[in-house]
Amino acid sequence: MCGRYTSSTPIEVYAELFKANAGQLFVEPRYNIAPTYDVLACRAMPTGRELALLHWGLIPAWAEDKKIGYRTINARAETVAVKPSYRTAFRHRRCLIAADGFYEWRPGKPKKQPYYIRMKEGKPFAFAGLWEHWEPEGMEPVESCTIIVTTANELISQIHDRMPVIISPKDYEQWLDPEVHEPEKVTPLLKPFPESEMEMWPVGLAVNSPKHDGQELTNRL
Repeated sequence: MCGRYTSSTPIEVYAELFKANAGQLFVEPRYNIAPTYDVLACRAMPTGRELALLHWGLIPAWAEDKKIGYRTINARAETVAVKPSYRTAFRHRRCLIAADGFYEWRPGKPKKQPYYIRMKEGKPFAFAGLWEHWEPEGMEPVESCTIIVTTANELISQIHDRMPVIISPKDYEQWLDPEVHEPEKVTPLLKPFPESEMEMWPVGLAVNSPKHDGQELTNRL
């Protein structure tokens, strides 16, 4: 799964990477992003690609309660095209979620050991995401998202059996294309990212609490 990540790269860099309009958005560097936070994402709109802040925890348009978002922070690549919570968004509302690293925990006693995982040289990248617009009667609308996860590559499998899907820049166009509605045209992109381009190291236990934030959370033990 993917339950915590970092997004500390300046928004201007993400806008250039995704070829998207950032508008008047301002985001601070963040080193411990957790579910229910608003997260930076790129999506294709009628006016072009835009960067937007989306609630992390997807709320389907048909949902009766916002609480469903606590169970939909991640969508499994193996079932995302058919599960009711995700299948419509997978066809019509795919997005890129801006990141430059993420955390995973290796099982252990007395406590699990967190690791920080990123691209070599700390390059920014994008998780495969889906987004939804939820507008319940008498309540403010909410735009939300989920991160798609798949089997771990050889590097990450040393500590965990799952990892977030990372979309290669060469595939951004295909993933975001609003004219592509057939699952079979984008499902091949939902694969483990090459371990040769990634690195990881153990970090301190402070990241266990979402109350903590700061670059020191990513420091190597």
